[in-house]
Amino acid sequence: MLLYRHLELITQMALAIAVEDNPDPKDIHAVISNLLDYNNNSQKLEDVAYPLSVLIRDAEGEIVGGLVGETHWKWLFVSHLWVAEALRGQGYGRKLMLQAEQTAKERGCDRAYLDTFSFQALGFYERLGYQIFGVLEDFPPGHQRYFLQKKI
Repeated sequence: MLLYRHLELITQMALAIAVEDNPDPKDIHAVISNLLDYNNNSQKLEDVAYPLSVLIRDAEGEIVGGLVGETHWKWLFVSHLWVAEALRGQGYGRKLMLQAEQTAKERGCDRAYLDTFSFQALGFYERLGYQIFGVLEDFPPGHQRYFLQKKI
């Protein structure tokens, strides 16, 4: 009964939709945390993503390559992969990906996904066994954005 009254009050309120170019981080957190609460309560799934980074450092400790992603719901998501120009073509990207996949397996993951652009590394990911499951045409204009997945 109390929940029904709360919903009734919300529908009687004057609501406003606003675009905010520089939103307060607390407002962003409110949206995300409410969605996570919904996911946790309705799906009985722990909606927690665990960060993952695999880095290559030189003798001075500077990062010369790295992978950034997360593990979530038994999936590895690779959001970023970069190797310094001088090190490209020497297998470092492959080593980063394989280490991330191994770490994801240790965390209980059995699949991975990522995206790349037509001007980036589509062939690289395909050689690692990733398969395209979606394409956005003309994103950015004149190019494609590819979405790939793999069983690990």
